[in-house]
Amino acid sequence: MPNDSMPLQELPGLGPGPGPGPHGSIWSQSRGNKRKSRGPLSAGPDTECTPTELIQQWSPRPKHPRSLSRGKENDDGPFVLGRRSRRRKESPSVVSWDQLPDELLLRILLQLPLQDLLRVSAVCRRWQRLALDESLWTSVDLEGLTHTGPALQQVLKTGVRRLRCPRAFVEEFHFTGSSSLQIVQMDLSSSIMSPSALHSVLRHCSLLECLSLEGLQLSDDIISCLSRNSLLLQLNLSGCSGFSAPALADMLRWCSSIDQLNISWCDFTNDHVKSVVNNVSPGVTHLNLSGYRESLTLDDVKVLVERCPHIQTLDLSDSTQLTADSFPVLKQLKALLHLSLSRCYHIHLAALCDLGTVFSALCLLDVFGLVQDTHLSSLKTEMPHVSINIEPFSRVARPTPASRSVGCPGDGAMWNRKCRLRVQL
Repeated sequence: MPNDSMPLQELPGLGPGPGPGPHGSIWSQSRGNKRKSRGPLSAGPDTECTPTELIQQWSPRPKHPRSLSRGKENDDGPFVLGRRSRRRKESPSVVSWDQLPDELLLRILLQLPLQDLLRVSAVCRRWQRLALDESLWTSVDLEGLTHTGPALQQVLKTGVRRLRCPRAFVEEFHFTGSSSLQIVQMDLSSSIMSPSALHSVLRHCSLLECLSLEGLQLSDDIISCLSRNSLLLQLNLSGCSGFSAPALADMLRWCSSIDQLNISWCDFTNDHVKSVVNNVSPGVTHLNLSGYRESLTLDDVKVLVERCPHIQTLDLSDSTQLTADSFPVLKQLKALLHLSLSRCYHIHLAALCDLGTVFSALCLLDVFGLVQDTHLSSLKTEMPHVSINIEPFSRVARPTPASRSVGCPGDGAMWNRKCRLRVQL
């Protein structure tokens, strides 16, 4: 048999030891290559290995991730150096404005004056909503503004309840609101405002309790709007004009709760005066019906006294038709405390000296133009319990009574209360 067909076990280099030949066995060659046999390769000639098995046996073992330890010493294992996370800098304990609730912000905004509140409303949408909250605009004083129309338009939409706007120039104004206004007290005395503009405001009012329209041009539509305010307590229409006697009578009948009425020096006829004395609320306690020289007669006084027995303050000044014959009629007013008969020239000084005995409860008497300064002291001696000529201006239903002393505490107030938001010039 040729050499190339020798049996497997007789091939050199496959025996258990080194075989013949100049280079030795395969084992010696593998050791020369510095490779070590592992596993079944050293098991002997009876082991069979496929190429796939060889790849698996010779492939490196998989690496398992080591658990990182945050400490520098490990009791159960080898020392491992781990990276420690950086500590975040703690932010100081500061509360942002955005974190404050609406209720707290409203309490803060409640302390701001009008100009600052308007500036705050331009910061963001939330602050604008809060700055225009109706709880902040309950009382507003716009006295002193040059052009009041735009400001009045915005203030009326905030749900204002007390509005003071005397001596204002309201140009080309027309209130465009659709809902009812919440105004309870309003002073527009001596303002320049067209009847149509005033009507656009008053037709949305039904909760008025105190109203002053002194010196304004009115209309029958405006007087009809006032009839819707059944809670009206004080009404000042002094010096007004432009409305009829029937409209006035209807308004007085509907507003049966009026306690103070100043309707002096209006553009009245005899019919207007009769509309007042025949329809004024029987519960009225303060009434100013002065300035109707020849229109107010003794018969009108009789009707008035019989209808309104609870009058405490009565101003009949500048009624030239009244004489001393009116004293027995006025004596029926048991609660009369303040009587004004200034410039009633048909009442003589001698008749005035008897007023102290006629009116036992009388405290104040105004007789400007009837008594000279030389006779005033003697009149005061006859009536020591009566103060004479103390108040030259009527206070009936006026929101801000006129006073001789400038800078008195009542200045800027409206019906004895100041407004929270006020224009500062």
